Formats: sequence, C-alpha cells, structure tokens
Amino acid sequence: MSRFVCKLLQSVKQTNSGCRYLSLSALRNAESGTKDATPARTVLVEKDSHITLIGLNREQQRNSIDANTAEQLTEAISQFEADDTSPVGVLYGIGGSFSAGYDLEELEAEAQRGSLNFLLRHEGSIGPTRRHLRKPIVCGISGFCVAGGVELALMCDLRVMEDTAVLGFFNRRLGVPLSDGGTVRLAAAVGYSNALDIIETGRRVYATEARRMGLVNRIVATGTALGQAVNLAFSIAKFPMASLMHDRNALLENANAYNKHGFHVASYNEIMNVTSDMITDMQEGVKRFKNSETKGPKTDSWHIKEKTIPDWEKAEIEIEIQKQKT
Repeated sequence: MSRFVCKLLQSVKQTNSGCRYLSLSALRNAESGTKDATPARTVLVEKDSHITLIGLNREQQRNSIDANTAEQLTEAISQFEADDTSPVGVLYGIGGSFSAGYDLEELEAEAQRGSLNFLLRHEGSIGPTRRHLRKPIVCGISGFCVAGGVELALMCDLRVMEDTAVLGFFNRRLGVPLSDGGTVRLAAAVGYSNALDIIETGRRVYATEARRMGLVNRIVATGTALGQAVNLAFSIAKFPMASLMHDRNALLENANAYNKHGFHVASYNEIMNVTSDMITDMQEGVKRFKNSETKGPKTDSWHIKEKTIPDWEKAEIEIEIQKQKT
C-alpha cells in the first residue's frame, strides 16, 4: 500500500463508542516528523505516485463546506485537472466523515442577512459542481455524506462507500434547496422515482440501498474508503488514457442528463428558480436545527417507520415458517 495512505490508516484511532476516525494530529506529525501541529488548510492535496488525493480537512465541522473551503476545493481540482502527470484523482473526507454539506454557521449568517448569494457562485456553492470535471475522480465516502456532501459525491465519476456510512439530503429539514447539480446528477444516477424519494423525504440512505439503486459503485469495510478509492483510482489509471477519456467524455456528452447543453441548462434552472420565500424557510430551519441540537429532536419523520404487525398476522407468519421447516 502507498506511503501516504499507510500514514492515514496508521492514524486511525478507536474511540470508546467503537467508531473509527482519522487523527489529523497524527497525520501532520507523520508528515512533518515533529510533535508540533501546524495550522491545517481546509483542503489538503497530496500525490500518491501519479494519483492526486484531495482531502476535505474540517474535522470538527464534519467537513462542512464554507466559502473558503469551496474556493480551496475548486482551486485544488483545477490544479489536478491541469496536471498532465496525474490522470485520476481521489476526493475524501478527513476525520471520519466525508462532508456534512454547506457550513451551518455561514448558512445562518446568509439567512439572517436575507441573502441567497452563496447559491449563485459561478462554479458552485461548495466547489466546481456546476460543470463536468475534465478528469475522473473517485470519491471515498465515510461517516456522514449528507446535504451538499451528496452533491459533491455525485460530482465524482465513481463512489466507494463504507458499509456504515450514511447518505441523505438532510438539508430538507433546514429549508435549504439543492444548488450544486444534485437534482441533475441524482436522477441520472438512480432514476426519477428514486431521486424524488430521496429528495422529498430527506431520509437516510444506507450502503446496501445506495449500491442497489446505483448511487454508489462499491461497498467497503468501515475505515477503508480512502484506501479502496485509491486502489480503484490506480486500477483506472493503468489503462491507456486517451481512449479511456474519449469513451468517458462521449458518455458524458451523449447521456441525456449529462450532455453539456442539457446539464448547463438544468444546473441554471436549479439555482435560478430559487425564491425569496426560501430565505424565511432557511431562517426557521436553522433555528429549528439549533434547538434540536440543544434539546433533542422532536421528530424522526425523516426515518422510515417500522410497520406495526397485528397479532393475527404474526400468528399466520409463524405458521408459515413452521410449514417451511417441516
């Protein structure tokens, strides 16, 4: 396994709850050879041989994307695309989660100002999501990949998801619209009906369902998303890239939802149909979320309720089970 990935995996620690997370301090110390941690950029870029690794580095905020991080991510991806020595990239989250979407504090500030300007950034509010990437990027999904995090993952060519990770448009409860190509890419990936289900309910989507509907491409063990994403990137980069890129770009151009004209029009419609009514929804949604963080949520309506089975039906089921055994 590569030197950089080994250092990342060696910095994985076990918490009391049994959850695994990446220790930033261990990573920085391993890279610098010192005990003094230096201030980290919110996007880290490394090369593993000819594979570019781009890491979201806001561990305490579950890698939520503020304006500074969005700018750094756009710059990092643009530099990767301009690097002739690196044919494939990997996008991942440091600290146990991929991304919690748009930064809540900035969202609250925008809502208080009555502004939706953050939605109108040229290439996207959380990164270069309103255009096709010029090279393949594999996304390694761990922990929470929610709200705009899902849109970032959909921006990538392929998605590797840990078996305990969670996807979902949790921004639904905050009154925040999708603005980074989510309505375009999601339907293309999972189909119209599944896309409506995920978007309208804001529910959690777990790995098995995500793989079944085509939202992700691989399911891997917890703690291995980065390593497996890098392996997948190497398996792509070993091929002659001229023909691979020809076929990839032809697919993007010929697929109805992904051809340049259709994609740009759809992305434009996604943000230009945002209305001032959403500002009020966002203001109330942020207050609701902050209250739920303090007092605990009053509803779990975004979860699928377990069906209540009457006693007579339980008896019938038990009889059928006994018949099958005999």
